[in-house]
Amino acid sequence: MMVAHAYSVAFEGVEARSVEVQCAVSPGLPAFSIVGLPDKAVSEARDRVRSALSSLSIALPSKRITINLSPADLPKEGSHFDLPIALSLLAALEIIPKDVVAGTVSLGELSLDGTLVPVLGALPAAAPARQRGRLPRLLLRAVCRARVERAEPQRARPRRAAARTVAPR
Repeated sequence: MMVAHAYSVAFEGVEARSVEVQCAVSPGLPAFSIVGLPDKAVSEARDRVRSALSSLSIALPSKRITINLSPADLPKEGSHFDLPIALSLLAALEIIPKDVVAGTVSLGELSLDGTLVPVLGALPAAAPARQRGRLPRLLLRAVCRARVERAEPQRARPRRAAARTVAPR
């Protein structure tokens, strides 16, 4: 079984709480499930992630893919979980390095062609990245960069598309 971890945030009012996005790819009937109290938008991430990766010519294996959003008792709302779900999946498949993904807090909605859609909450997301200490980067859509750079200039890593996130620098 291949397992990888990514990080994002869940919002409680204006406060952002850290969420670990765990991905396990294991033998079994092909499936893609998301657990950990996801709302409808988060549950739909599997379709956006699958389509975005397909548009980048990345085929998902015929295996069981399980995404766990931890802590499980914290409600997860919004499409900003698309990017960390995709990153944890790519790390579990060993397409991108696990240590890079584990060292980044990310948020962003994926469009079906793999581009990142701006999301709300970039500035509050910088606080959990800073509090975790070991997470030096915040990965988000380039248009959100200005908001975060005022608070965390060394942590913002803007991207326009998932392909630029996956491609080595």
